[in-house]
Amino acid sequence: MANTIHTTGYRLYWRTWLFLLSLTAGMLAIEFVNGPRWILLAILLSAMLVKAGFIAANFMHLRFERPALIWIVAGSLLATASVLILFLAVDALRILRLSSG
Repeated sequence: MANTIHTTGYRLYWRTWLFLLSLTAGMLAIEFVNGPRWILLAILLSAMLVKAGFIAANFMHLRFERPALIWIVAGSLLATASVLILFLAVDALRILRLSSG
């Protein structure tokens, strides 16, 4: 009985790992494609969000939780990221002003 549980769990982890590996390889390969920079950034950012979602769902076991808990975790991460981006943007604008003048 215990072997069946571990085999199923390890299979899920290996599939997740292989998916993340192939997604990372695709992200590295897309660097060699010549095209508009904003399209490259949009593709890379969306791939990073997919990777973060897979990691949270499978390795943090959020796929087995109630939707309310998932929304709380996702909302907290988005709020933290928004504050971090806001602080970085303020510093980036200050550095841009100092370097141009």
